[in-house]
Amino acid sequence: MNIAEAKEQIKNAMSAYFSKDEFGDYRIPVEKQRPVFMIGPPGIGKTAIMEQIASELGVGLVSYSMTHHTRQSALGLPYITTKEYGGRQYQVSEYTMSEIIGSVYDLMRETGLKEGILFLDEINCVSETLAPCMLQFLQYKIFGQHRVPEGWILVTAGNPPEYNKSVRDFDIVTWDRLKRIDVEPDYETWRKYAGSKGVHASVMTYLAARKKDFYKVENAADGRHFVTARGWDDLSEMITLYEEKDIPVNEKLIIQYLQDARTAKDFAIYYDLFHRYRSDYQIEAILDGTVSGAIVLRAQQAKMDERLSVLGLLFDGVTAHLKAVCEHENVLDLVMEDMRTLKGAGSPLPVAGKEAISCASGDSRTSCLSEVLRELAKSREEELSSGRRASSLSGQQQRELRRAAALLDLFRAELLKNERENGHSSFDEVRALFQAQVQELRERADRAGKMLDNAFRFCEEAFTQGENPGDEVLLFVTELTSNYYSARFIGHYGCDRYYLHNKELQFQERQQEIERQIEGMDWDV
Repeated sequence: MNIAEAKEQIKNAMSAYFSKDEFGDYRIPVEKQRPVFMIGPPGIGKTAIMEQIASELGVGLVSYSMTHHTRQSALGLPYITTKEYGGRQYQVSEYTMSEIIGSVYDLMRETGLKEGILFLDEINCVSETLAPCMLQFLQYKIFGQHRVPEGWILVTAGNPPEYNKSVRDFDIVTWDRLKRIDVEPDYETWRKYAGSKGVHASVMTYLAARKKDFYKVENAADGRHFVTARGWDDLSEMITLYEEKDIPVNEKLIIQYLQDARTAKDFAIYYDLFHRYRSDYQIEAILDGTVSGAIVLRAQQAKMDERLSVLGLLFDGVTAHLKAVCEHENVLDLVMEDMRTLKGAGSPLPVAGKEAISCASGDSRTSCLSEVLRELAKSREEELSSGRRASSLSGQQQRELRRAAALLDLFRAELLKNERENGHSSFDEVRALFQAQVQELRERADRAGKMLDNAFRFCEEAFTQGENPGDEVLLFVTELTSNYYSARFIGHYGCDRYYLHNKELQFQERQQEIERQIEGMDWDV
């Protein structure tokens, strides 16, 4: 199965394992909770989906790679203690707590989370001294003399032996205690993830035409050559940072991530073209509606490979603005929750599960509101810190919490400023600040909507053939439909041209024919 299907299977199993009866006991006892074992090639996203699952279920996540653990670090160190048996004292060996299990307890104490996932990667690469203990651990969740805390589910992963010389094959007794999930690389699944994450447009458009370069592992006379999903993802982030700092992106950088010389060379050549197209086609001018007729004419006369690159640039440019609107919405949703709390300031106020905040009888209204805002911002920062420690927040969620806390701090600063300048302040003034943020969101959404409309106008002018929209227009609609942020934006704010062209996608045969043409195209880079 692909990684998205694996994620769904694991998430469903976790939901079942976390289920409790009317007495609060887990429906499936610990010894019957078969650990999941994901087995698949390296770099396809096994660790990433565990972070996503923990975030979506709202539980903690502790991750370990088992390749470096010895018997002592996994089981704990022995020490001598004295015990009494039958009226006589004896010296016996006991073990300190396992580093792994200790980390689970540490996370529980620091975050307050009682349930979570213990993810052990490279489980089939454990050392020879540790292997005999794995059967007991997999079934009873015990390392040495210490048990994994109740409410923590075990998930494991590993690579097949052809990818890792250190792999140890499990016997049937061990396999019979695992939920085995075989995972294979799948470009279409990765493409959906990459679109929502914002993988660089050069990577997306290159792989759209060269899917065979998405994932490969080959043995050659000069060694093993490979390209993985992780490699493309990491390269994308580095390209973005290099561009921000005006550092050249070249083959020397690319081959550090795509460890196959031919693929690295082809992508380096393609990136140079892509970079040139970005300058030549003036994407921001297209989105602003000020593009010249010469640019439209060039697109009309361009070959298919160049057109796909322009589409990638256009899609990347417009979705960056649509994503910004969606993230702004999320931040204001968080702040709206806090505004409801703030509105009742003056009476006891619960803040994020903490003791109620109450204003002293002598406190001014401004002082009370200021204190509540300070506590609300602090609560958001603590939520961020706890979520990062528990690996239960995505990068986007972390950014949104930071921005929410920053807005609350801004409101507090403005409140105190008004008090100093005018001698009084009130909740109405804070509400006005919030309403200004809402108005800014509306204006940003309006600008983004116009950019999306301008992008469609350009595609219609450059790629329409007679009365029928060209294949490029339908591809643009397809990408907008499959991308989370663009689909969400259009669902909230609408886009007439999208709805008009989306009707064309009902003709599945035509869509499939477009995809076949791209896959069979001689991409001249």
